[in-house]
Amino acid sequence: MTTTELGPRQIEDAAIEYVIGREREQGRTARDTRGTGVGDLLSGDRVIVVKACGTSSRGHELWLEPSHYVAARGEPDGFWLYLVENVAQGDPAHFRLIRLGEDRLQELLERAREQRFWTVPVPVRVYDEVAREG
Repeated sequence: MTTTELGPRQIEDAAIEYVIGREREQGRTARDTRGTGVGDLLSGDRVIVVKACGTSSRGHELWLEPSHYVAARGEPDGFWLYLVENVAQGDPAHFRLIRLGEDRLQELLERAREQRFWTVPVPVRVYDEVAREG
């Protein structure tokens, strides 16, 4: 059996769809709010940020956008961080969902560190040129 691994956008979309389905199982109706600045999903009284992991997030740090950090600290009962793991392999039957919210999330946020960094784009054209050069 050949497994096709998913790319970054496909991983994100698969994780979002998976969480929407899991929220439905819990009796909540989640809707995609990506790009609105509110989080990734609104589900009942929850603002959910979904972190899609290709494999496992065990022992790793999670990056939160500043607006998400502020929202999580300001609405400790209504802000949730959902980790969807093992997404790159493509089969939702093998995904794992870890929900962090309320006191557990606040405990983790107490140890959060603000960092500043620069992202450097590497356009496909440049990547391909450099890769050909060896």
